[in-house]
Formats: sequence, C-alpha cells, structure tokens
Amino acid sequence: YMVPGILVLLVTLIGMILSAINLVREKEIGTIEQINVSPIRKSQFLIGKMLPFWLIALFELAFGLTVAALVFKIPIVGSLWLIFFNASVYLLGVLGLGLLISTFTNTQQQAMFISWFFLVIFILMSGLFTPIESMPRWAQIIDLANPLAYFIDSMRRIMMVGSGFMDVWENIAILAGYG
Repeated sequence: YMVPGILVLLVTLIGMILSAINLVREKEIGTIEQINVSPIRKSQFLIGKMLPFWLIALFELAFGLTVAALVFKIPIVGSLWLIFFNASVYLLGVLGLGLLISTFTNTQQQAMFISWFFLVIFILMSGLFTPIESMPRWAQIIDLANPLAYFIDSMRRIMMVGSGFMDVWENIAILAGYG
C-alpha cells in the first residue's frame, strides 16, 4: 500500500525541486539574459529545460517499479502503459509548478525552500500516511487542490487493484487540468 505512494513522492521530488532549481540557476549565473536574446523561442527553451527532468522522473519511476517487483515482490496488477501515461500527465503539472516557483525566486536556496514547503503540505494531505476520508471536512475540501492525492490514488488503483483507464480517467483529467 505504501510503495505506490513512495514512488509518487520520488517522481514529485525530481519533477518539482529539480526543475525549479535548474531555472533559478540560469538566473544566478547570468545565462538567462543570453538565452533571452538568442534566436530560440521561449517554448523551445522551456521544453529543453523541462524535458530532461520529465525523462529522468519517468526513468526513476521505471527503476522504482522494478525494485518494487523484484526486491519487495509487489505484483503490478495493472497496465504499465497506464502507469507511465498517468505519470507523464502528472509530471506536466509538477514541472509547471517547479517552473512557477522558479519565476518567483532569485536563488536556488529560495527555490528549494519554497518547493519543500509545498511538498510537505502536499505529502501530508495526499492520503499517503492518513486516509483522506479520516481528515476533517475542511481539509478534504482543501485537498481537492492537491495533485499528489490524485496521482497516489491512481497509482494505488492501477498497481494493486488492476484498474483500467475508465477507472482512473477522472484523476487523469484533473491532473491534465493542472498540467
């Protein structure tokens, strides 16, 4: 029950913190001005900065799933394609949040602290350690804005129950909205 949630946390850490720190680093060393006057478009720059972290996070998920299956003998009942599709959609939102944090911060330390602040809140309210149903009603309402909760729910359903796309499409749609 914990392994799918831990995998989500690992993917989130890579996606949010590293993407925020990477762009702030460009500001700190002064190369962001050079990139702004270069002939590449902003979309190309953002794709070039976000795509490596998207790929690293998916690789980390694959490695974590392999460890879960081989070391901990956790059967993956659902579709691996659905797990990676769900993770890809989720990473769009997480990388976007890292990008948003990087626009408001000027140093890597600020980016890391702000990212960690949001991560702690997301983790505590995600349903990883305590069920969302046992939280007070006001916390359940606030938790509707927590992308981590949707991804953990989807991962648990796919990995443990074998849910298909039609079972988790609402979570994927909400994560796509975040993205």
